[in-house]
Amino acid sequence: MLNKINQAKKVLLGNRKKGYTLPTNNNLYPAQWNWDSGFIALGYSHFNLKYAFDEINTLLRGQWKDGMVPHILFHDLKTNYYPNHSVWNCGNKIKSSGITQPPVLAIILKKILDKSIIKDKEKIKSIIQKVKKYHQWLMKYRDPKNSGLVSILHPWESGYDNSPLWDGPLNAIKIEKNLKYKRGDNKVVNPDFRPLDIDYDRYVTIKNHLRKNKYNPKKLYETSMFNVVDVGFNSIFLKANKDLLYLLEKFNLKKKEIQKYLIKSENKIEKLYDKKRKSFINYDLKNNKKITVPSITNYFILFADLKNKSINNEIIQTLKKHNTKDNFFFSSIKPNYTRYEEKRYWRGPVWINCNWIIYQGLKDKDKKFAQIVRNKTIDLVKKNGFYEYFNTKTGKAYGAKNFSWTASLFLDLILEKKYN
Repeated sequence: MLNKINQAKKVLLGNRKKGYTLPTNNNLYPAQWNWDSGFIALGYSHFNLKYAFDEINTLLRGQWKDGMVPHILFHDLKTNYYPNHSVWNCGNKIKSSGITQPPVLAIILKKILDKSIIKDKEKIKSIIQKVKKYHQWLMKYRDPKNSGLVSILHPWESGYDNSPLWDGPLNAIKIEKNLKYKRGDNKVVNPDFRPLDIDYDRYVTIKNHLRKNKYNPKKLYETSMFNVVDVGFNSIFLKANKDLLYLLEKFNLKKKEIQKYLIKSENKIEKLYDKKRKSFINYDLKNNKKITVPSITNYFILFADLKNKSINNEIIQTLKKHNTKDNFFFSSIKPNYTRYEEKRYWRGPVWINCNWIIYQGLKDKDKKFAQIVRNKTIDLVKKNGFYEYFNTKTGKAYGAKNFSWTASLFLDLILEKKYN
C-alpha cells in the first residue's frame, strides 16, 4: 500500500505547475479547474500543507470582483484547448471561463483545518472571507428569488458535463447557425469515451449566448438558454454552507446571512424528494419540467447531511439498488436506464469523486455500507491505476491517466483513519 500512496503523491507532483495543479499531465485539460483544485488541495494536505494552500490561494486569485470563482483559470495562454481564454474572453486578474462549478472549497477547507495545525490565522480568515463572498454570489445571482435553491446556467457548471440529466434541457436548445469551433479533447482521448459533437454544439451555443450577455449575472438567471436546479450542485452547496458556517463561527466572522440561507435550503431541497421513486429529482426551470434521470449525483444529498433521518434512510436503501450487483460502483447513471452508456464520460462510468462524496455522506449514517464503498473504491484504483473514470462492470480505466483528483481522493480515503 505504501508504494501506491507514493505513486499517488507522484501523480500530483507530476501534474503540478507554479502554484496550481493540472487535472492531468497531457493536453486534455491544460488549465486549473475549480472543483478539481478543491479535491487536489485535500490530497496535498496529507503530505504538503503549503501546496494545499497554494492550490486554494491560486484558485481564489482568479475570483471575479463580484465574488464568482470561475470553473477554469487559464494560467498558460498557449494551448490548443477548446474553449480557450480567447473564446471565453473574460476574467479578472487571470483569464478565465465565464461560469462556475460545484462549490467544494468550504468543505475542503474545513477538512484540511480539522486535521492541521495552522499558525497564520489571518491568512485563513482571508480565505474564508473570499469563500463567503463566492457563496454570497451564488445566493444573490443564482437564486435571485431567494428560494433556497441555486441554478446552474450551463451543463459544465454541474461538473458532470454530458450527463443524461441534461438531455431534456439541451434538446430544447436551438443550435446557433454556422457554429465554428475545433475540439481537441476527442483527438487526445478515444471519441467513444467523450461527449458527442451534438452535445458540444449545444454547449458552445449556450456559451456564446452567455458571452453575448457579457456574463452579466443580473440578467442571465432569466435569459440563459439553460437553467436547471441540480440536486447534486445544491447538495454540495448546502454542505458547503454548513461547513462555511462552522468556519465563520470558529474565526468570529459574520455568519447571519449564511445561517439564514442554509435553513431555507434545507427545507426547500426536501421538496425535490419524490416519495414514489424514493429519490431526489432535478428541475428544469427553463422548460418547467421535472428531470427524473437516475444519476448518482442525486445521492449527493447524503453529503448534505439533511436532518430528516427517514429520508436519509430511504435514500440509502435506494442507493443500494443503484448498481451494487456490478463489480464496481457507483456508476454515474443507473445501468438499466435507457440512455446509460458503459464507456462514455458521465453517462455510465464510475468516477472517484462521486464515490468519495457519497462515502462522506454515508460515514455517519450507515457505517457498514460506507466501508464497503471505501474499500471498493480503493480496490478499483489499486487494480486499475489513477485514471479519470472506470468501467462499472470490468474496472477498465478510461479517459486521462495520471488524473489528479483520483490520486488525491485515493490518498484521502487511504489516510483518513490516521486522523479519525
